Amino acid sequence: MTDTSSKGPILVTGGNGQLATSLANLGGPRIDRVGRPEFDFAKPETIEAVLDAHKPVAVVNAAAWTAVDLAETEVAGAEAANCTGPALLAAACAKRNIPFIHVSTDYVFSGDKGSPYLESDPVSPETVYGRTKAEGEQKVLAADPKAIILRTSWVYSAHGKNFVRTMINAGAKNPALKVVGDQRGNPTSSDDLAEAILSIIALIERDGWKDQYAGIYHACGTGEATWHELAVAALENAVRHGQKMPEVAAIRTEDWPTPAKRPADSRMDNSKLNTVFGVKMPDWRQSVTRTVDTLFSQTPA
Repeated sequence: MTDTSSKGPILVTGGNGQLATSLANLGGPRIDRVGRPEFDFAKPETIEAVLDAHKPVAVVNAAAWTAVDLAETEVAGAEAANCTGPALLAAACAKRNIPFIHVSTDYVFSGDKGSPYLESDPVSPETVYGRTKAEGEQKVLAADPKAIILRTSWVYSAHGKNFVRTMINAGAKNPALKVVGDQRGNPTSSDDLAEAILSIIALIERDGWKDQYAGIYHACGTGEATWHELAVAALENAVRHGQKMPEVAAIRTEDWPTPAKRPADSRMDNSKLNTVFGVKMPDWRQSVTRTVDTLFSQTPA
């Protein structure tokens, strides 16, 4: 675990979200989590007020509109949370010379490249969520050229609402499940992402700022999977804790229609993160095992 306890506060937006919770768990008392109503992208005046009140030495923006399907109709809300709000926060951090880390998504890509995406690949989002996140990246960098943007994907944890917890809960109640098996990506533990973020902040504090740090990075679990493979891995780990293994059938994307189109193959190459910051993301299978173990250790007998 990264020791960051001797420095000033790290402000984390996103309230009780998965990443904010993981950062609080791993970063300890140094992490100042903020969310609505204290901090609200829909109320820009709260951005300056929170920075002035907390006086952070670094800011992590883990706040976002993540309801992918709802964004298709709630466009203004998605734009405020994913684009205009983060840009205002980035500008406020730039004015104060506070290191700013912004979290983005694999949904900025269409998913038709056929191999893992690099940071240099052009974005081509096909959903409102993806478009607002892609525009948010550019506006954040325009407002704060020193910003660090971390694109992540398929985030899960032992807390909050996420795919791994949903599958384990469903598997406990149903003898058979159907899970999409033709979408491919990089499952990412929010604890692993939080550890990467704390490591980046610790590096900057230890060695000072370097211009090469600025820009976009991919920060996702090492290794790839389909949703079906992720579900099976989570449920197989649940068996170790006494849960029965259901039948898990792989289905096609068209068999599970959603308002927003999901990328068929949003795998990302995260080697740049390791090259620049020395951060290597763990293999997703190891992280799923740890997450399921934590989940069951929290569940009353």
